Amino acid sequence: MATVAESKALRRLFSPRHIAVFGGASAHEVVRQCKALGFDGQIWPVHPTRTELDGLPCFASVQDLPEAPDASFVAVPRQATVDIVRQLAARGGGGAICYASGFAEVGGDGVALQAELVQAAGSMALIGPNCYGMLNYLDGVALWPDQHGGQRQSQGVALITQSGNIGLNLTMQTRGLPLAYLITVGNKAGNSMESLVESLLSDPRVTVIGMHIEGLDDVAAFSRVALKALRQGVPLVALKAGSSTLGAQTAMSHTSSLAGPDALYDALFARCGIARVRDPAGLIETCKFLHVHGPLSGKRIISASCSGGEASLVADLAQPRGLEMPALPPAADARLRAVLGEKVNVANPLDYHTYIWGDLAAQTACFSGLMDCGFDATLLVLDYPRLDRCRADSWGTTVEAFAAAARYGGHGATVVASLPEDLPEEYAKALMAQGIAPMHGIPDCLDAIAHAALIGAARARSGALHPLAEVVPLAKRGGDTRAGATGAHAALGHAPNTALSHTLDEASGKQALAAFGLPVPRGKVVSAAEAAGFADRLGYPVVVKAVSAQLAHKTEAGGVQLNVPDAQGVRAAVARMTALSDRFLVEQMAGQVVTEIIVGVQRDAQFGLSLTVGAGGILVELLQDAQTLLFPVARDEVLQALQSLKSWPLLAGFRGKAAGDVDALVDAVLAIAAYAQAHAHTLLELDVNPVLVLPAGQGVLAVDALIRLSGEAHG
Repeated sequence: MATVAESKALRRLFSPRHIAVFGGASAHEVVRQCKALGFDGQIWPVHPTRTELDGLPCFASVQDLPEAPDASFVAVPRQATVDIVRQLAARGGGGAICYASGFAEVGGDGVALQAELVQAAGSMALIGPNCYGMLNYLDGVALWPDQHGGQRQSQGVALITQSGNIGLNLTMQTRGLPLAYLITVGNKAGNSMESLVESLLSDPRVTVIGMHIEGLDDVAAFSRVALKALRQGVPLVALKAGSSTLGAQTAMSHTSSLAGPDALYDALFARCGIARVRDPAGLIETCKFLHVHGPLSGKRIISASCSGGEASLVADLAQPRGLEMPALPPAADARLRAVLGEKVNVANPLDYHTYIWGDLAAQTACFSGLMDCGFDATLLVLDYPRLDRCRADSWGTTVEAFAAAARYGGHGATVVASLPEDLPEEYAKALMAQGIAPMHGIPDCLDAIAHAALIGAARARSGALHPLAEVVPLAKRGGDTRAGATGAHAALGHAPNTALSHTLDEASGKQALAAFGLPVPRGKVVSAAEAAGFADRLGYPVVVKAVSAQLAHKTEAGGVQLNVPDAQGVRAAVARMTALSDRFLVEQMAGQVVTEIIVGVQRDAQFGLSLTVGAGGILVELLQDAQTLLFPVARDEVLQALQSLKSWPLLAGFRGKAAGDVDALVDAVLAIAAYAQAHAHTLLELDVNPVLVLPAGQGVLAVDALIRLSGEAHG
């Protein structure tokens, strides 16, 4: 969490009494934009040779200012930027926005210069460098060197972006989104994303916080602030760049921010109740819906339109998003039948036809019937005609009726145009003033509703949610481990690091995990001469495996023989494997198996250790069916991850087949997690594949394990 001094400095920067501007044309534009937005504080241009700027007297230096400015916009070359920031900090300035580029985003000496800038700022708030600035539409502050599309608001949505141009584009939207703040952060050299979010949480006029994120520097700290926002009731929405390999490369070069593995960000957002959107339109629409209606308590929706085509379209698009369209309750059904007559099929979604089009009383009664259902959101699909060629009088009657119904018990009242351009901005603003969410495009509208339900569910359990564990650094053992290892298995999208490390052989790995409670088969490592005799004592059938730390994929190498029925088979299997090893693991063969699961632990430079569960065995590469969790891992999170797998029906019991021992599987996953946490300072990656899930009540068996630790092997 931010310190008191850090929070105070950011509030001075965001809502300043006075602003100092440094530079030429860009500084001049800041002055003009502040005046245009109605900033009523003092503006102090600073320039060593000019006497005035846009009618305001110039000061020659920081030392000549009347007092320490709350906010400064610094638009001078990069080395001069560092010098001015140092002077502002010494004077006691509140904060500075640094416009210049040429810092860490270009590499080379820019990295050192950025570090110097941060040191120069000291305890002063710092945004940038390589950023476009900040707009505070609540207080008329435009620390912004360009035109923009926003206007003053009394409350609204705050947006933070790492891209100046994306930020500029967002101000130009014509979808009715009320912007409270627009903050671009560029290289994020000073204040972090989480400190900005936390500062915005202190402003009660901010209803929602949207973020365009290329990378986070401290995910544990971010998770703490995100949970604070969840419990405070301010929804967070994230547009995460870098989900593709190419996108991640672009993000890194753009602002030098590290774009972490996408699955880990998914896990972070799910953990903290953050809605993840995929594009700027989704960011706007989700923030807009949440601004009007906030988080939802469920996923039940009802839709009405005067077209059967639109009704079926809503149904088709709602289902894959996990939204429910239940049948109408009897009272609402009867009310609608009385209004619409026998020619209309009353159902959800509802095609109410055009028999009552233009009839205010009848349409109000119809829409009131929809509201009677008490579902979480009530949608009216309505595309306005082109206002440059057509009249929209009767459309106004429909909206008036819907608004009247919403005033008397409306639930998530929403007007959505199937085409975004068919809901003009003036109508969107009028709808929002009446407490109706104006949504542009059915898919984005339904996504927004699903996100609002996700946040609502997270908030309901927020008391049990915990922030992420701090990243445990790898201990250095005999040299530099260069331990940025990411990944338990290539099939899960992570490549293991080949730096100084050692791998436990399967038997040693399973023994280490068994000490933490992971069930493993009965067995023993023996020589070739001992194998058949031990198998006789163990009982058939058995599994015979070659034992070597260099055999990560034993099956492909011919180092595994299953269902060996007798001593002769054991001797034959051992003979075939002698080229691979002189040590062999002979184990009991599992009986009836319901399904196979992989459990992996991987290390990431940003996130530290994370845990992945998925369809295991030979299905790992084929299905790519996995869910990732971040530490610390709770029991209910493991169960939810398993239930979200496409292969969950196999565990639950599919088409009369036996259900798996889910409780034992969750215990096994938690045992692996406990081992990982206990070895967080040395663990690079871990695979347990497969964990054989036996029928309910019979437990699980982990039949293979790979553990790679940092440092050199000992003993």
